[in-house]
Amino acid sequence: MVDEVVLKMAGETAWTVYRARHPHVDSQDGRRCLLERHLQRKWEERRSDSEELASFGIAYLDRLPRDEC
Repeated sequence: MVDEVVLKMAGETAWTVYRARHPHVDSQDGRRCLLERHLQRKWEERRSDSEELASFGIAYLDRLPRDEC
């Protein structure tokens, strides 16, 4: 249960920051799914807190090609 909360908080934070920087990205964009999978893998590797995971998520989204998904 706690794991889900940490992942959800990190995902929401990363997605909100990313969309604030890229207002043209739709809230239902496919990158959201990629982000969630990435954060799940990162959390399984490191058991990070939500702030660290969010920063990983933002960096991941910034590295994605613009035409991804």
